[in-house]
Amino acid sequence: MTDPAEPARRDAAPEAARPRAGGSPTPGLANPMAADIAAQAGATPAWTDFSWLVIQLARCIREGEVTFSGVNSSLAMLACLLAQRAYPFRFTYINVAGGVDPHPARAPVSSSDPSLFEGSPAIFANADFYDLCLRGGMDLCFLGCAQIDATGRTNVSLIGSPEAPRVRLPGGGGAVVMLPTARRVVTWRIEHSSRSLVERLDFVTAAGRMATLVTPLAVFERDPDLPGARFALARLRPGVELDAVRARTGFAFSADGLQAAEPPTAAERETLAILDPDGRFAADLVR
Repeated sequence: MTDPAEPARRDAAPEAARPRAGGSPTPGLANPMAADIAAQAGATPAWTDFSWLVIQLARCIREGEVTFSGVNSSLAMLACLLAQRAYPFRFTYINVAGGVDPHPARAPVSSSDPSLFEGSPAIFANADFYDLCLRGGMDLCFLGCAQIDATGRTNVSLIGSPEAPRVRLPGGGGAVVMLPTARRVVTWRIEHSSRSLVERLDFVTAAGRMATLVTPLAVFERDPDLPGARFALARLRPGVELDAVRARTGFAFSADGLQAAEPPTAAERETLAILDPDGRFAADLVR
């Protein structure tokens, strides 16, 4: 089973699915230097692309849920590990390596690393993931995408015409089963662009119960119980202009329910620093 999230796509992905090169700040921020300025002034810590993505993903996890992260999904893996350590509730974390509620000594680079067995009271085989979903037992799945449309349908198959694609992507893998059958699905993009957030997909790989989309600029939400429901803007990253998000999003969306994003808590910041002590995961976002 594969979940073709960001790291696996960087070499093969076309421009539509590729993060910005170099170490430049995320476009759309009103003041890209705000994080450094706030830190120097001793103000409430500002978000970075890395902290925003991981913490917003972690905040999607709810008490008592069975939660899954897949292959090549390091940000989702970090979100689950952060929620285990930083939040005052219990949930069941299953990963594609087969671990159940693991407690690795160090966050591995790969989200399918054998260290994600450490501390597991049980081992889950690949077939068990699908079985659990089909029986209605999977509450939350983190699944990556190359393109996503306003109704939460995803493309991880190809870019261009199906008859003559410009680029072939890894394919749907578990998404074809998990997206329609999990109670909620959350996805993310490490860049916010109208090339990947589109009105019309080049190819529909999977559709179903997508609930949340997290990008470096914003969080979008939709009702997975309402067929055809479109994403609405739920939260903006502080310092991001609404007009910039509209300009960089390929589909129209409502911002009527927009709410302020809560700043990162001390527990979230401290846990993220423990999970990424040398900054290797954060640095990977700007390569």
